[in-house]
Amino acid sequence: MTDLTATTVLLDIDGGVARLRLNRPTVSNALNLPLLETLHAAIMRCHGDPGVRAVLLSGEGPNFCGGGDVRDFAAKGAHLPDYLREATAYLQAATAGLLHLAAPVVTIVQGWATGGGGFGLVCASDLVVAAQSARFMLGATRVGMAPDAGLSVTLPRLVGHRRAMEIALTNPVIDAQRALEIGLVTRVVPDAVLQDEGLALAREFAAGPTRALGTTKRLL
Repeated sequence: MTDLTATTVLLDIDGGVARLRLNRPTVSNALNLPLLETLHAAIMRCHGDPGVRAVLLSGEGPNFCGGGDVRDFAAKGAHLPDYLREATAYLQAATAGLLHLAAPVVTIVQGWATGGGGFGLVCASDLVVAAQSARFMLGATRVGMAPDAGLSVTLPRLVGHRRAMEIALTNPVIDAQRALEIGLVTRVVPDAVLQDEGLALAREFAAGPTRALGTTKRLL
C-alpha cells in the first residue's frame, strides 16, 4: 500500500476540500514513479472518502509541473522501457481518477505546465485557474513520444480537433491569456492571488449541492 505520508505528494482534507499538492519543487514537480504511485493513491483516497466534496490540485514552488522526470528516465538505462510502461500506467490511472471523481477538481497553475504530466493533469481537471505567469506546452513529440495521460481524448474536447492537432504536433508555448482564449483554462488571475482564488472556488464547490455537482460533471 502506498504511503501517503511520502513528501512527493501532499494530501490534506479540510472542510470538504482535499488539497492535493505535487511536492518536488526543486525539479519543477517532475513526475517519477514514486510520485506517480503516490499521486494515484491520493486520488483513490479522495474517491473513497465521502467527506471530500471538492479537490484542489496544485504544484509547490515556481512551476506547476514540468512533465516526466527526464533525468530519472535517463538513469534507467536498459530498464527504461519497462520503467516508462509502469510510469505511464500510473499517470493514465491518475488522470482517469481525476476525470471520474464525483467531486469537482479545481487545478491552479503557476509557471510551467508541460508534458503529459503537467499538460495532462490540466486537461483532466474540471476547472483551471491560471496565474498570469503560467505557460503551457505539450512537448511529447519533441522527445520522440506520443501524448499520454489521456490527452488524445481530453485535449480535443477542450479546444477542438484542429487546434488540438496543432498543439500536439507543433508544441507551441501557450501563455495564460492564449490558454484562456482557446478554452484550455477557465480563468486567469494575478500570481499574487492565485492560491486564494483557487481555494475560494474549491470551497464554493465544497459548500454546494454535492450530488448535483457530481451528476452534472458526469453528464458533461
